Amino acid sequence: MTLAATTAAATGSTTTGRTAAGTTGGVTVRPVRGRADTTAFVTLPRALYRGDPHWVAPLERDQRALLDRRRNPFFDVGAAEFFLARRGRRVVGRIATAVDCRLQARHDAHCGLFGLFECADDPDAAGALFDTAAAWLRERGLRTMLGPMGFSTNDECGVLVEGFDGPPSVMMPYNPAHYPALYAACGLVKAKDLLSWRVPMPPDGEPPTIIARAAQWATGSPDVRVRPMDPARADADLAAVRDVYTDAWAGNYASVPMTDREFAHTLRRLRPLIRPELLWFAEVRGEPVAFTLWLPDANQALRAARGRLTTLGVPVGLLRIARAARRVDRTRAIITGIKEAHRSRGLGAALITEAQRAAFRLGYTESELSWLLEDNRDANRYAEAFGGVLFRRHRLYRRDLHPRSDPRSDPRPVTVTPSPMAAAVPEARR
Repeated sequence: MTLAATTAAATGSTTTGRTAAGTTGGVTVRPVRGRADTTAFVTLPRALYRGDPHWVAPLERDQRALLDRRRNPFFDVGAAEFFLARRGRRVVGRIATAVDCRLQARHDAHCGLFGLFECADDPDAAGALFDTAAAWLRERGLRTMLGPMGFSTNDECGVLVEGFDGPPSVMMPYNPAHYPALYAACGLVKAKDLLSWRVPMPPDGEPPTIIARAAQWATGSPDVRVRPMDPARADADLAAVRDVYTDAWAGNYASVPMTDREFAHTLRRLRPLIRPELLWFAEVRGEPVAFTLWLPDANQALRAARGRLTTLGVPVGLLRIARAARRVDRTRAIITGIKEAHRSRGLGAALITEAQRAAFRLGYTESELSWLLEDNRDANRYAEAFGGVLFRRHRLYRRDLHPRSDPRSDPRPVTVTPSPMAAAVPEARR
């Protein structure tokens, strides 16, 4: 099926009169403008996921903050636009598109982003949304779009393509099973897969022998110390997290350095979830060079709130979360980072071993290691040796905006205005 749409670039609107199976009439795509459109963008998933037993409604206040150009620190370094697709007056889809000067400086000078895609099982609507996003990026001189991402790999990433049999864990995306087919029909192809591993808690909380031996070897050196977060010096420990993260992720696929505001913003979101027993550091001669952070799976409690903390001023959602929090029984190993100069020391095994022992003592019965890049062989070998079972796969997609054979594909200069921090971003690597 051809999913071309006629795009009015000046207004950001797209209309198609094509007919798809089970649908008739046109689809109109326009940028989000004003409070009513913002509410429609934020609340659309409620209609699309109604009746889905696995969907966990995100908090509406967080979704509104994500779109707010004053509150979201991404807009210090990037630009974005948000679009809604309608059939008549009914909203049937949404998408965001973005340009990040850090991604262009570090990875690809002509790559833009898309994300926050939600759509009914409607190929015409999906095609119109992706065509509009492509047109917005093409106008800014870009050749490729990559996504979905919240706005970067520091946010939720990927489309669920395998493992639709349960709810997502904290800060992992979820979507209906028809999304991969919509992406393919709209000309998007696989860029990278992100893997999730499920690790049942052993009866004694101890890792497999091969991991235990690696951990013992790593900590056998007198200059290595493994310790949990110290609540008495929490600010210093959290600053160490940023330092290690910046080094460890510098060369990762599509990663970008976090600004001061982004780190502070992320920390405000995570701090209520962080348990000192589940944040472990490895130090070499007193310097933190690696860490692993595991979070209680707050989604087990969050789904009870149904997306709202209060109803008519009454903290109904908060009370529901408080009750459900007592039943949280799994963790997510959200990130493990090791500075490049220390990756041959086996510190990952030592950190994961101690974090699992702590999770066992706290009564958790299962852990999830996610997400891991499919070509990160060392991390995936660790997950498998740790007793993990590959149970879920998310996918990043890309779409070429200018075919190489098209003589008009010479892009114009990107029009995003760099922020003051952009000068500190390393040069682009091809």
